[in-house]
Amino acid sequence: MVMSSVSTSEHAEGSVAKSIEQQTAKLPSDLFLWAAIGSIAASATLHLTGKKDGSVFVGQWAPTFLILGLYNKLVKQLGSDPKDTRAPA
Repeated sequence: MVMSSVSTSEHAEGSVAKSIEQQTAKLPSDLFLWAAIGSIAASATLHLTGKKDGSVFVGQWAPTFLILGLYNKLVKQLGSDPKDTRAPA
């Protein structure tokens, strides 16, 4: 399998993405884990009370929170742009 190198100057982050990443990097990673656990608990409660549609809706939030947590962790560790070595303003 051949992997081609891509110039980072061709694929730089936009100003909106950088701004969002700077703000989300301030959030603790545990927040997303607890949000996922909370949505699972809320889903189970709704299911036990007979609100099946609400249970499915709320239960689908857990993977979204976990993916957002993963994104948050990656932004904290790798930054938004490898070529941008300046400190955030």
